[in-house]
Amino acid sequence: MDQTQRRILGHPISVPTSQPKKKRTSMISFFFKVSWKLRSQKREPSKSVFSILAERARDPNAKKRHMAMRVLGTMACEAPDKVRKYKKVVLDLLVHGLCDPMSSEVIHESMNTLTIILGKIQGKSLGSFFIDITLQTRTLLDDENDSLRYLAFVLFGQLAAFAGRKWKKFFTSQVKQTQDSFLIHLQDRNPQVAKACKTAFRACSPYLKLRKEHSFQSEEDQRNPKLCRQLSHYHPELLQFFYANKIL
Repeated sequence: MDQTQRRILGHPISVPTSQPKKKRTSMISFFFKVSWKLRSQKREPSKSVFSILAERARDPNAKKRHMAMRVLGTMACEAPDKVRKYKKVVLDLLVHGLCDPMSSEVIHESMNTLTIILGKIQGKSLGSFFIDITLQTRTLLDDENDSLRYLAFVLFGQLAAFAGRKWKKFFTSQVKQTQDSFLIHLQDRNPQVAKACKTAFRACSPYLKLRKEHSFQSEEDQRNPKLCRQLSHYHPELLQFFYANKIL
């Protein structure tokens, strides 16, 4: 893991410590209903909480799905050990939330919670969820919603640190397919998105390094002219970083 990847892991997406009164009340109401249901059914607490969340995460009502994702985020912050124990269940719910066909709020909350959870578990034992999260996150990099684009770049940058040997080839192909999105959003109309894009681009830069078998080509032939041209014009410092690390 290089320094850039460590930096991005050290700055997960911030979670507000206080919530609007209406949302805070609905959260308390949700937990009250869950607690009442557990007492009436006399089931094992943690397992039952996740069972109820699983029901809410697939509820036809978008507000209930959104609330389920929000509760998972709260649990990731306040009870990380429980989340680790039921990691597969949690990741399955969050991946499902990423693909929500109706609500951008559910998608936003799912991504936000994923950035927290991936930081807590350091990307360990993601299994095939790594592929699901990567593919879906890529589709959101060009979303018209600023908040979704921002979180997508934050999450994609995190994933760069967790590919490991198992998913290196897969993630390399995803990064190469994402180059146009990087170039576009380095100039994003939203400064926060542009900044997140730049950070993610740096985190993903090791996956852009040329393979050894291409070393017989001249230095000029190996370089990506479109990428070099755009970076030279808009982000010379980023181009210098790539040259210094022999990425371009």
